Amino acid sequence: MTTDRRGSAIRRDAAVLARLDPALARAAAVAGEFAVPLRSSGFATLVWLILGQQVSIEAAEAMFCRLEETLGSVTPEGLLGLDDATLRRCGFTRQKAGYARGLAAAVTAGSVSLGDIAGLSDQDAVAALTTLRGVGVWTAENYLIWALGRRDVFPVHDLALRLGWQLLSGAAAPPSPDSMRRVAAGWSPRRTAAAFLVWHYYLAARRRA
Repeated sequence: MTTDRRGSAIRRDAAVLARLDPALARAAAVAGEFAVPLRSSGFATLVWLILGQQVSIEAAEAMFCRLEETLGSVTPEGLLGLDDATLRRCGFTRQKAGYARGLAAAVTAGSVSLGDIAGLSDQDAVAALTTLRGVGVWTAENYLIWALGRRDVFPVHDLALRLGWQLLSGAAAPPSPDSMRRVAAGWSPRRTAAAFLVWHYYLAARRRA
């Protein structure tokens, strides 16, 4: 994971948003000089995101680390060589194992090129990624953030973001994805930075609880 020029741009965007939006200013005060730990684009990061579906960040990282320890380097060929029992020990459910194997098979067959997806617009990249079984909008949008360093993505289906915005806005309940999308539209073209600020605010609140 790295914080490169893309990460620096996201942090600059966060500083701009903190000057423009009082709620994000409160989040920025909590986040401080936060890191932007981007990952390499490609198969391994997409598998990491599949493991991260509907689990905590910590759980996803632990499972991916077990997979890395097993394979050394997480590649399509390596993953396809693992049996069900090994994948279970790494933390894969049956469903997620199917998703990861399907992705590995598509990459090795050449029916999907993650390199080509990197050259698409945000909207087209999400559309291309979501043709893959097990890759929904949440997974695709997070791939755009963590692997491609895109600067105007806010994954409105992310529960932590919606809970974080509930805390920041003082709402009685988490916003729906559609409501969150309307709020985030006001942060364009810096929505990725807004996501980082809200994530950090939520994580800080969770640590205090």
